[in-house]
Order: sequence, then C-alpha cells, then structure tokens
Amino acid sequence: MDVELHWIGSQSGFEGEAASTQNIPFHTIRTGKLRRYVAAATVMDAIRIPIGIWEAGAILRRIKPNVIFSTGGFVSVPTVIAGRFSGIPCLTHEQTASLGLATRINARFCDVVALSFPGQGKIFTRKRTRVLVTGNPIRPSISQGKRKMLLALFDIPPELPLLYVTGGAQGARALNDTVAEALPELLQHAAIIHQCGPQSGNGDHARLVQLRDKLHPDERVRYHPVERVSGELAHIYASATLVIGRAGAGTVAELAALGVPSVLVPLPGADEQRKNARVLADVGASIIIPQGELTSSRLVETVQSLISSPERLQKMRTAALSVAPKDPANRLCDAIVALATQD
Repeated sequence: MDVELHWIGSQSGFEGEAASTQNIPFHTIRTGKLRRYVAAATVMDAIRIPIGIWEAGAILRRIKPNVIFSTGGFVSVPTVIAGRFSGIPCLTHEQTASLGLATRINARFCDVVALSFPGQGKIFTRKRTRVLVTGNPIRPSISQGKRKMLLALFDIPPELPLLYVTGGAQGARALNDTVAEALPELLQHAAIIHQCGPQSGNGDHARLVQLRDKLHPDERVRYHPVERVSGELAHIYASATLVIGRAGAGTVAELAALGVPSVLVPLPGADEQRKNARVLADVGASIIIPQGELTSSRLVETVQSLISSPERLQKMRTAALSVAPKDPANRLCDAIVALATQD
C-alpha cells in the first residue's frame, strides 16, 4: 500500500528536523501549552490554541488526509479538533501509563484511542470512540542486539553481570551521584555501563571519567561512563543483567518488550513516570526506589540481592515480557489503516 505522510507540528522543537530526515512534508501551526494550573502564559496560550485550530484546518483542507494519527502532546490538540470538524477520522495514541491532559481532550474528538498498557483506566469519551490496547512501538533494531558485539565495543570482563545505568537522554544527576558513591561496592559484583548524559547538560561525564581513572586497573575495566548511547543500545540490552534508570515511556516499553529486569527511580513530580514504573513493578518485573529514598546503601543492597538470585531475575524477565502486547507497531498501523479505509 502506497502511503503519503504529512507531519503537522509546532514552529519550535525537534519535529521539523525529525520530519526532514525522513523526507516527510512538515507543516507548522501555532499552539499553546495545556496547563492544569494558573500561569502567566496561560492567557497567551489560550489565544494561540484557537489560532492553531484554524491553521490546522487550513492545512487539512489543502492536503486532504484520509486519517489523522496523533501521539498526544499539546501540539496535537488543534489538529485533532480541526480534523473532527472536517469529518476526518482520527486515532490518538497514549505512550505512557498515565493519560495526559492532551490525550483526554483528544479522546473526545477521536474515533479511536490506542493505549500502550492494559488497565489504564476508563476514559471519558464520546460513545462512538473505541479504545484499543496496541502497546507502544519500539525501534525494530533494539531487539537485534548481540552480546559478542557489546564485548567488541566495550572492554568488559565477559564473566561479570552487567548493570546498565541510564538517566535518559539528558542523564539524571540523582542517579549519577548515587552510582558514583556506590561504585566501589557495585564493582565488586558487576560491570557497569553508565549513560550519564551530555557533559554540556549536567557536567557529570568528566567527573565520572576522573573517578574511573582513579580506580584500580582491575576495577577500571569494569566501569564505562558514557554521555549517550545510540546504535550500541541494542547490544547493551541484550547483555544487561539489570537496568537502573528512570521510567520514561520509551524506556519502560523497551524493558517490557525485551524482558529486561530493572530498578526504576521515577523522576520526582512526574506522575506519568511513577505510573509507568508501576506497570512493571506490579507484575514483579521491576523494583521501584523513590528518589527521596535513593541512597548508595539502598542501591547496593537492591542490586546485590537481585544479581545473586538468578531464579528471581528469570522470573522478572518473564514478568516483563508479559506486560506489553506483542508486535505493537503492526497493531497500531493496522488500526490506522483500518480507520483510513473504512466506508
């Protein structure tokens, strides 16, 4: 099936660059951030939203799409509303375990709401709206990792368990500090790849490299602080005994799809991360440590108890694999195509 794609996004942000790399025509609209609280910018944003609806409507009349696919976020709301007024079928997808405000608004104007996890609760929508559990798609390449490739990339003793520490693309200072403090004890039991975030963002990478350089040579080869990961992530997942990280939607989807045990430290104040983490913890696939309770001793104790119990780790792997629906990308694509081709 030949498909023509168009991307409607904000005038600022990464969308334009992402669309350009995929040769997708990109159209911009004005929009405002949706807030549950009173703020000085609320008035201006309230003005931008109806302008964005008008601009989105003009774009839709010009490109005449058969279907609208929304992944949530405040920039999607004007296009979804304009699509409803134009009679264009729409599917919105919620990536997290927490239904965001944009998704709740979009759900009132969409034909289909696709969820990433079962049991996300009732959505108050129009009666004509269908709710599907499709899962959250991950990159196909992420499941094609090989341990031998990781060993070629990193000088890691192959007999040791591997911990992968990640604070997300920007890193997490709380995780970085705690791992640094716990490092002497952690390295007695495992090798560590520590994705700590860009030096320009939090300044931790240089500090952690200096810490590594002061280690005994036998310990030094066990610790690898890196600013970011890209293609090697698949090989890290294929080799990781345990992941220690935040609980963003992408990370949780990858852990579930690949069956990787984890210790998750949700970002404080981010309700969606807390709920994402609970999806895995409730089935026994993860242990949650609130950031306020994160100490080096707590981390060491948790890691030691897990990596010393292969049976428990295997149960966590099986539990993680049970969480997400299989083949989420095809499920989502099938739902979009069915909506676009309906009579």
